[in-house]
Amino acid sequence: MTTFDTLKNLNHPCIQRSAGELLLTLAKNAESRFEKVPEIMGVICAQLSIISQPRVRQQIINTVSLFISRPKYTDIVLSFLLCHPVPYNRHLAEVWRMLAVELPNTTWILWRLLRKLQKCHNEPAQEKMAYVAVAATDALYEVFLGNRLRAATFRLFPQLLMTLLIQIHHSIGLTMSDVDIPSGLYTEQEVSSEVTPLCFAMQATKTLLLRTCCLQEFNIMEKNKGWALLGGKDCHLQGVFLLANALLERNRLLAQKVMYLLVPFLNRGNDKHKLTSAGFFVELLRSPVAKRLPSIYSVARFKDWLQDGNHLFRILGLRGLYNLVGHQEMREDIKSLLPYIVDSLRETDKKIVLSAIQILLQLVRTMDFTTLAAMMRTLFSLFGDVRPDVHRFSMTLFGAAIKSVKNPDKKSVEKQVLDSLVPLLLYSQDENDSVAEESRRVLTICAQFLKWKLPEEVYSKDPWHIKPTEAGTICRFFEKKCKGKINILEQTLIYSKNPKLSVRRSAVLFVGLLSKYMDHNELRRMGTDRIEDGLRDLLCDPEPSLCIITSQTLLLVQMASAEPKPKQRMNWLQKLMGRSSA
Repeated sequence: MTTFDTLKNLNHPCIQRSAGELLLTLAKNAESRFEKVPEIMGVICAQLSIISQPRVRQQIINTVSLFISRPKYTDIVLSFLLCHPVPYNRHLAEVWRMLAVELPNTTWILWRLLRKLQKCHNEPAQEKMAYVAVAATDALYEVFLGNRLRAATFRLFPQLLMTLLIQIHHSIGLTMSDVDIPSGLYTEQEVSSEVTPLCFAMQATKTLLLRTCCLQEFNIMEKNKGWALLGGKDCHLQGVFLLANALLERNRLLAQKVMYLLVPFLNRGNDKHKLTSAGFFVELLRSPVAKRLPSIYSVARFKDWLQDGNHLFRILGLRGLYNLVGHQEMREDIKSLLPYIVDSLRETDKKIVLSAIQILLQLVRTMDFTTLAAMMRTLFSLFGDVRPDVHRFSMTLFGAAIKSVKNPDKKSVEKQVLDSLVPLLLYSQDENDSVAEESRRVLTICAQFLKWKLPEEVYSKDPWHIKPTEAGTICRFFEKKCKGKINILEQTLIYSKNPKLSVRRSAVLFVGLLSKYMDHNELRRMGTDRIEDGLRDLLCDPEPSLCIITSQTLLLVQMASAEPKPKQRMNWLQKLMGRSSA
């Protein structure tokens, strides 16, 4: 302790330098006999701020480095250094940055510091974040900046990266008041409101990428707002996906090392730990190396995730399967999960439904007929879904399923195909152009299945109500083809209640045309009262064009119920609108 007291001698720099040299010599020759390392570290940190001579400061830092490099003292020194206010003042920051450790010991020291942080993630979720998690994160940031442990940083990159990403996830939305700060730690200073656990985790992650030459990955994150995504409550996984893809694209070897690390990582920690790890893992499965992973670590794991109560795990399970299905060798294993994937089509979460559709599109040609038929029934229920993407892609998969039906099974699905005609025809009038276009495309597939040739008017992009002649041609075709097979009028009437104006209006117009062209005796047998009751409310619709079409449709229904056969007359809609046929 006399040596430490001599370090305070600011009036005699020579004495101070000698004391520094003596301290380092004592530590080198007698470190095994030091029993009060925490007290020694306390004195060193307290006096570092009053020592201005660079040489003496370095001698003191070398002393700390000597202690921390000895396995007997590593955890003791780390624990002491971590028990200081963050962000570290410039003196402690200098200690972290200037650690002078022999190469064989660098990995050990960095690993022990990393373990301090990892242990916090393995604990059950607490009301407040452990202070050591924030302190260790800030320490890693300072170590990366100093770059004195460069070799160890490269060697431990996979563990460092994933641990820091997990720390980011744990830190989202927290302030320092959400951290369990040891009593009396901030007696002389208050924590700035700008200091948050997230800012430390983000700084450390960015610096890690820069110090390990992941400059392209850093640039991709910056250009695509990846850092904001990582730190967002509802978009953290998108940031994880972006970084994983960037690493896979720019540094495949490093990405593969991370993937192998994640196999055991996925079984540890709480949900935040597992979600971040899982998010990174599923993106890396696009790598060809993923084929070498035993299915117990991929497909079997995804089966569990598809049944997990947390919808995020279900999303990740499907995302992982989609990335795996790109490897032909994995498809047979994935097919065992088809019942779970098809069940995902019934989910309320849009991402889950769309992910399931994308996987099924890859597997539809290899499905057995029972699975195919069940999937088609579920897809039919998604026609008209309020989510345009779900609506469109459900039709896409339905069309692919029809193409995949083998000849011996075609008769068994003919009824399903016939039942899809009216919805597809009416949704070809959808206000969403992509939905309308896909409806026409899948309607063509259905016609080819039934060996029909659709009239050219079906492919017109003009709304029926401005081209009534074309609508009449379409109506006559479907009325003739569907006669005796399905009740096309009954189906169309259902869509007169559709929430979309374009579909509702087309359905009402089509009911009027059917009343005009179908056999009136059959129409009367069906009962026109019900048709009139179903349409009458639409006379009060705020949309004028719908009101006009409804009133004329009702008139046609009434005339059909009274007349044995319709008379030839001018096109009813043209007459009502006061315009000639174009």
